[in-house]
Formats: sequence, C-alpha cells, structure tokens
Amino acid sequence: MTSGHQQFDLAIVGAGIVGLAHALAAIRRGLSVVVIDRDAQANGASVRNFGFITVSGQERGQVWRRAMRSRDVWLEVAAPAGIDIIQRGAVVVARRPEARAVVEAFLRTEMGEGCSLLEPGTLARDHPNLAAKDFAGALWSPHEVRVESRQAIPKLAAWLGGRHGVEFRRETAVRAVEPPVVETSRGTVHASKVIVCPGDDLATLYPERVAQYGVTRCKLQMLRLADPGFRLPASLMSDLGLARYAGYAALPEAAVLRRRLEAEQRDALDNGVHLIVVQSADRSLVVGDSHHYATTPDPFASEEVERLMLEEFCAVFGGPPPAVLERWTGIYASASDRTMFADAPHEDVRLVMITSGTGASTSFAIAEEVMDDLFGASETRKIA
Repeated sequence: MTSGHQQFDLAIVGAGIVGLAHALAAIRRGLSVVVIDRDAQANGASVRNFGFITVSGQERGQVWRRAMRSRDVWLEVAAPAGIDIIQRGAVVVARRPEARAVVEAFLRTEMGEGCSLLEPGTLARDHPNLAAKDFAGALWSPHEVRVESRQAIPKLAAWLGGRHGVEFRRETAVRAVEPPVVETSRGTVHASKVIVCPGDDLATLYPERVAQYGVTRCKLQMLRLADPGFRLPASLMSDLGLARYAGYAALPEAAVLRRRLEAEQRDALDNGVHLIVVQSADRSLVVGDSHHYATTPDPFASEEVERLMLEEFCAVFGGPPPAVLERWTGIYASASDRTMFADAPHEDVRLVMITSGTGASTSFAIAEEVMDDLFGASETRKIA
C-alpha cells in the first residue's frame, strides 16, 4: 500500500502515543489508516518517560475515568503486541503526617475504591528496602501498570502495521492539511478525515488554533540508576507527588501538606521536582522528575535538579542511590488550565494535544472520544 493515490479513511499526523492511540481506535472500527511522522522512529515525549500508566492521582472526574479506561486498553493490547507489563500497582509513601492525611482523604473519595492505607509496620514488612520506620504510612493503589516506553511504543506501532494494516510513512513532514488532501514532503496523501497529533510542535500545523489554548512547553529531567540489588514490588511516589498530582493536590488536606513542603523542600517545589521510581526488566531504576516551563526550553540538564531528585530518593530509600547510568530530558506541551484539547479546525479534521504530560495514561480513552466525535458513536471492538 504505497500508492499516493490510495484513499484512506483516516490520516493521522504524528506517531507518538497519541497518534498510535487514534490508529488503534480507528482499526477497531474497521477503518483504513495511514500514520505520517517526520521522524524515523518515536523520539519525543512518548519514549522519554516512565511508562507509568498512572490512575490514582489523576485529576478527579473525567481525567481519572480516562486513565482507568486507558489502563484497560493497555492490558488488552499488551500481550498481542508483545509488550511486557513490568510492574503493577503503585505505592505512594507518606513521609509526613500531613501526607498521610491527604492519603486518608483520597481514600474517602470515589477514586479510592480498591485502594488502601498501608500502616508503617505493614509498609516496612512488605517493602523492606524503604525507610519505612520513619514514615506515617502509604497509599496502595492496584490500578497502575508500567511498561518500558522506549520498547512499548515501537512494538505497538509494529503490531498496528504488521497485524492490522496501518500504513506508516516515516521521515515525512506534513506541510498542509486540506481534506481530502494531506500535502507532505513526500507527496500527496488522500484521506477522508485527518487527526493531527503534533506533540509539542506548536508552530507547524494550525499554530493559530494551538495559540488559543495558551500552550507552552514543559521540560523534565530523568535518570536511570543501576540495579539497586532488590526488586521494587510496584511503582513508587512520595509526598512531593501528593502536592503535585491534581487528584491529591486538589483535596483540602493537601494545602496543609503543601505549607509544610514549602517550609522544608522549597527548592524541590520551585523546580517542579517530585519522585517517581519504577524498575525495568534489567532491574535498573528509572527516577524523576522535574518541571520547567518555557516556549522553547533549553536542552541542558541541571546538576542541582538532579541533586534534588536524588535527595528525595535517598529520603524514601534510606541510603545512597545506585550509580547513574543514563540522564535525559524530555519536552511536552503544557497548558495551565487544561489537561488536553481536541479542536476542530475543519469539520473533517481534529487537532488533538495532551497538555499535561499524561499521554501514556489517558491517550487511549481520549482517542475513543475523538473518534466518536469525528466518525459518530460506535461500539469498541476487541482485536487481537
């Protein structure tokens, strides 16, 4: 299927997780799909992250429900696509009594269903590699799954192409979208409808539409640490995350925690640092992250930010960190007043941008919503 005159039902611009999620939703409807991307392989935010499909802590309401649905889709497609689920569940350590109060408040909401409070003794018994004797407790959430993004995204694309006939045109820039024509650097593509998933590209396609949403960019720093000599049973977060993730931070109890953090860890808050630790199949740890905002963030990683991340790591694990094996930065689109948007610059075009760094956690559900909007409501078919 290489003819430029083939008529596709749907053209998708962008082969990151958002674009791939829309391709999945499209093939479940039996549509013919072409995905166009300027890079040879996924190289942006979709692979520069934890692969942590986060449910608990997502913004209450629609975003949380999207995360639950997206988690379910990950579990449906992982095995057929050859994607390993490396970890399940999440532990959110409460180092301080104020953090425990946030956990207890969260458990009283509908989002706390299936979750539980781990008392310090239980935490120490079940997670002996944490400095648990110093903690006020922890939240256990069974909802999360974790994949290795740099492997999962290519495998998902390969499965969509090899098993389900999605055509990929890589190293191809899209210059203009005028349905049923998409003009690219490698010729014309014909498609009845188009979904543009530009990642953090704010200037190439529909820049005036993107500008209406006040989008900027967020830079993050992350690390890979050597095998610590133990198995981490689940993904892990701590107090700083309780003050940042909206599902926790919007609770009234979080204001008290934040005041204490402002007194004790002001530098971490100022650099958007919070702790996530996940473990890979080779037993190395992925640790992060930080948040700095600019229209064009600089590409440089700060030693001070790395120190702040590792300080929180040491406080949680009670000892020095393993050696750093890798360092990287990532950049994603960000808006202060919304987690995503789906704009309609044309009746047959949707511009979809996730503006909260939650692509892995919410894209599959968002794609289903966008497909319903663009093509009409339809039952979702399971595929193998």
